[in-house]
Amino acid sequence: MKKLLLLSVVTLVGLIFIGRMIYLQVILSDQLQLEAENNSVKTIYDYPERGFIYDRNGELMVANQVAYDVMVIPKETGDTDLSKLSQLLKIEESRLKKKLETARKWSTKQASVIVPQLTQEEYAPLQEQLRKFPGFYIQRRSLRKYLVDHSASVLGYIREVNQSTIKKDDYYVQGDLAGKSGIESQYEKELRGQKGFKKYTRDHYGRAIESYKNGINDVAPVAGTDLTVTLDKELQEYAEQLMINKRGGIVAIEPKTGEILTLVTAPNYDPSLLMGRDRSKNINIILRDTVRTPDLNRVLQGQYAPGSPFKVINALVALQEGVVKPQERFSCNHGYNYGGKKKLGCHAHSSPLAMNRGIAESCNAYFAQIYRRIIEKGSTSSKGMDVWHDHVTSFGLGDYLGYDLPVGQPGRIPDGDYYTSRYKYKWYAPTTISNAIGQGEVAVTPIQLANMTAAIANRGYFYTPHIIKKMNGEAIDNPKYTKKNYTTIDAKHFEPVIEGMNDVYKSGTAKYVQIPDIEICGKTGTVENFARINGEKKQLTDHSVFIAFAPKDDPKIAIAVFIENGYWGSRYAAKIASLLIEKHIKGKITRTDLENYLMTHSLEYEYAKRLSDKPFKINEAVDKGRISKDKEADLNKLYDSLSLQILN
Repeated sequence: MKKLLLLSVVTLVGLIFIGRMIYLQVILSDQLQLEAENNSVKTIYDYPERGFIYDRNGELMVANQVAYDVMVIPKETGDTDLSKLSQLLKIEESRLKKKLETARKWSTKQASVIVPQLTQEEYAPLQEQLRKFPGFYIQRRSLRKYLVDHSASVLGYIREVNQSTIKKDDYYVQGDLAGKSGIESQYEKELRGQKGFKKYTRDHYGRAIESYKNGINDVAPVAGTDLTVTLDKELQEYAEQLMINKRGGIVAIEPKTGEILTLVTAPNYDPSLLMGRDRSKNINIILRDTVRTPDLNRVLQGQYAPGSPFKVINALVALQEGVVKPQERFSCNHGYNYGGKKKLGCHAHSSPLAMNRGIAESCNAYFAQIYRRIIEKGSTSSKGMDVWHDHVTSFGLGDYLGYDLPVGQPGRIPDGDYYTSRYKYKWYAPTTISNAIGQGEVAVTPIQLANMTAAIANRGYFYTPHIIKKMNGEAIDNPKYTKKNYTTIDAKHFEPVIEGMNDVYKSGTAKYVQIPDIEICGKTGTVENFARINGEKKQLTDHSVFIAFAPKDDPKIAIAVFIENGYWGSRYAAKIASLLIEKHIKGKITRTDLENYLMTHSLEYEYAKRLSDKPFKINEAVDKGRISKDKEADLNKLYDSLSLQILN
């Protein structure tokens, strides 16, 4: 028994000894070798070229340029003379200390960016001097180079990732850049490529001196995917010029594909401002501009009442529901008395009107009466409203469209439950009569208006709007963007509405902005505009809205233009739409009178009224129903003279 116990002890001691030897010679040896390697080997990331961005015609919009980051490994800095280093880097010593402290909190052993995005000129004098400061080194990276001075809202920009992004995606480390908005954000994974790295042996100062093991462990970077977007660079640039000194948005879509030809929000800014050493300062300036809000994408995020362009949807719903015939006429006596405290007003025009002239003259009374029939067809107002809601939303209104850009708003198309929950008493069609003319509770985004117009141009279907056309030269094959989305309106009902929209140009509210040799179908809109200022609800100058598509029988472009405080549809929005249609179809401008007007007229005096305490209603005679649209030329002179008074 004693011999057995002794044998067991000897065996156990032997096993412990053997285990210890294995640990020291194999496991610990590998660990010590790894630590020794980490101390003697420096890993430097090799950043790939970010993918280029081209327009639909192959014109380069966004490329790359070489930039340099000043990096630090806090553990290796020792007793660095921060005073001399701050002078070398041209930053304040206090700011340098704060950056070093941030880097230490993140990691003492891993590199962090101290000064990002140095240009070649800024990097040259640092190249040799920085060697005197242990733990600091230069890392080369590819930085964006914008070849256009517009389209920041749709192209987006890249920015240093935060800790939240690093935690979500282990691809990124401190100091990496990633797409922050627009296309750069939406297609970040495709554009960024794959990082590589190179290992170097260090000298006793921590400097990289030669390739480690002849580079057998190095990994080459993989360049990002080149993107061809649907935008027309030339059309986009022209649209931006037309929007100078105006606020609002323009979006144009190719009806046959759903490709976004132009997407402009104003005011905008040069995307190059968000690159280089001054990018943080410039970003703060843009974000803090709460008056002009250039960071707001009004096309995708602005929710507005659609105004009179919405009338064409009510006409289509009325035809589908069989509550009106195109030839049926309705009377208008400067408006429609629906039993409320104040009748729904309308401007002077011929009466009675059938659908064609109702659209061409934008008669409020006509559309109030057919809307009322739609709602009252239901067994209850709520059920009638639900039927109306389902037809309207089939055009892509009232919900996110599903386009491939990272921001947006759903808009609002009310249903029966909306009003039942809102009103304690029983409600009827007249309660919601403002919906007949695109006011009331209806809200849309400009891109939804453009998509609605494309659906009308296609006689009943649309493709989901999208911004991507090709990746690395290969056309996209995503069913989300190639499948037809059908509305609930039969194709036969579109023709009388389209004829009315065509007459808007020929003899209606847009007759002064016709384009020679192009059959255009459109609809003007004047949208009432209210805001709460110092706790008081005030009526501001109306918005100018216009939708159109062309040519009539073979549509190549559908467009929506929304100009904040632009008075009425034909004053600003219709002029802009006509010029962009001509530019897209003809490739040149013949209506130079419209172009000259837009290039020389500003709405900045309107936007200044909030700050100047000037009256929003310049002349009460301009209010709807008080004056004919035929007097536009005289009114333009009046407004222009008054605008000078306000600015002065």
